[in-house]
Amino acid sequence: MDFRKLTDEYFDQYIKDLNDLVSIESTRDVEHAAPNAPFGPNVAKALETMLEMGKRDGFETKNYDGYAGLITLGDGQESVGILGHLDVVPLGDGWTKNPLAVTEDQGYLYGRGVLDDKGPFLAGYYAMKMLKDLNVPLKRKVMLIAGTDEESGMGGIQEYVKTGPIPTMGFTPDAEFPVIYGEKGNLHITLDSDQPSIIEDFQAGTRPNIVIAKADAILNTDQFDENLYSFFLKTNGLKGRGWVEDGKVHLYAEGKAAHGSLPYMGINSGVLLLNYIANAYHDKLAGELYELLKDWKGVPEGIDVNGVYMGFLTMNPGIITIHDGHAHVLIDIRYPNDTEPEKILKGFEEACTDFARDVKPAIVYAGKPLFVDPNSKLVKDLMASYAKYSGDTFSPAITIGGGTYAKMFDNFVAFGPEKPWVRPPKGVHVGGCHEADEGISVDALKEAIAIYADAIVRLANE
Repeated sequence: MDFRKLTDEYFDQYIKDLNDLVSIESTRDVEHAAPNAPFGPNVAKALETMLEMGKRDGFETKNYDGYAGLITLGDGQESVGILGHLDVVPLGDGWTKNPLAVTEDQGYLYGRGVLDDKGPFLAGYYAMKMLKDLNVPLKRKVMLIAGTDEESGMGGIQEYVKTGPIPTMGFTPDAEFPVIYGEKGNLHITLDSDQPSIIEDFQAGTRPNIVIAKADAILNTDQFDENLYSFFLKTNGLKGRGWVEDGKVHLYAEGKAAHGSLPYMGINSGVLLLNYIANAYHDKLAGELYELLKDWKGVPEGIDVNGVYMGFLTMNPGIITIHDGHAHVLIDIRYPNDTEPEKILKGFEEACTDFARDVKPAIVYAGKPLFVDPNSKLVKDLMASYAKYSGDTFSPAITIGGGTYAKMFDNFVAFGPEKPWVRPPKGVHVGGCHEADEGISVDALKEAIAIYADAIVRLANE
């Protein structure tokens, strides 16, 4: 059975369904939470839209009070799970395509969620749909689980596991090919200080897992050197401007957003603006914060660990605010299974003692790493399906820094849909996860549907 050829027959309907999902701006909105809509009306609408697709196609569906949805195929005491999410990060600026519609251009699909994670999740659904339409025999039940709060703490699935059925094994289509058998632990550390500063207001960042793209500051001074600030912007790859208004200096800096697990792929305007203020105005608070935040490996804190399986610890200062005399920083850290949160916090405490005594660190969230034996049957079966339809028999199973839903269940891994080594043609810009012009190639999605269908058959029958 050639699932790749079958995918072509389903793809027009897939695009229509994907557009229906992408058109919903399903960002977290707890201010408008309601019964069966704990993360706001748009997230609830996306979930209900997905479940309506399942009902339309003859699947059994269930809505778990707006926290998650379940679409099932077949029966059996054991089950194979596909876990994805329908929430997205804020749209942001800089789009050249409509973020709330699926746009196809030069072999790529664009729109918020086409890559993270509406497009890949729907690919898993269409893999199930093909198997159902073809009456492919399955010994294990297949469970497609739709999450609603992956981008903001995974609260939806945490509620789901209290009452919903848990798959025996499975994967989440929310990362890269081949199989991802390990994910770094996720740690959020805050830094707080009431140290006096020339900074009256500082606002930078929206989410801890996004590299800060834009930063604004207001300083209690009317002294501003336009040439110096222009030099600072140019030498750091930033855009922006500075001016004096009502006797106070206003500074704006714009860098480059990136996923928080890949801080070296972005330009953190918030951290760099602290450095400018520290040096141009001899500000002690800005200088201390910069010294703590300047290195994405955490060298100043002595937490720079290069893991045997998972590689380097990474550190992303995602939110920096200073207001009413109080400074607050929220740092997103991805750590390998060679270290642990307590050691990381100790590193921050010792660094603060050494050169930033007025800054107080604390852990506000700690998530464990994921590790599945790369020689397990689950990993080997998924690798076989990947090799069959990709033709890639060389690439090994890998580990990543980004945290996925795979951490929520035992015996789960992340699986596709992208190949990180495949780049768009020269002159074609395709944004990544959380970026403007987020996109994925048509061929990658078609291949993913075929791989997922083959993988389900393997996992559900062997």
